[in-house]
Amino acid sequence: MAKKSRKKQKKTGLFNRGLTKLVAIAAIAGCAVLIIATERDCAEKERELVTVQNKIEAYQTENSELQRVLESDDMSAYMEKVAVEERGYAYPDERRFYDTSRD
Repeated sequence: MAKKSRKKQKKTGLFNRGLTKLVAIAAIAGCAVLIIATERDCAEKERELVTVQNKIEAYQTENSELQRVLESDDMSAYMEKVAVEERGYAYPDERRFYDTSRD
């Protein structure tokens, strides 16, 4: 009998080639990097959200105080307080002394 010589045929499946394996590994690594970057961005945005919420609470407190002042009948006392404390106004006969030693 004649022996048939059979050569082993190399499998040509999808992941049997080195280049295809390398591309698949690179794609998986790229996806992993994107997931990590997205998680980091989400954590940063959550920190920003907390900061913004704290500012909102501060503004709401300030607004409620201003609303209380507006609803009260004594608007001149509030205007005087703002002029003296925030704007630096003074009465004509008033003298102000500033401590310049703490510069």
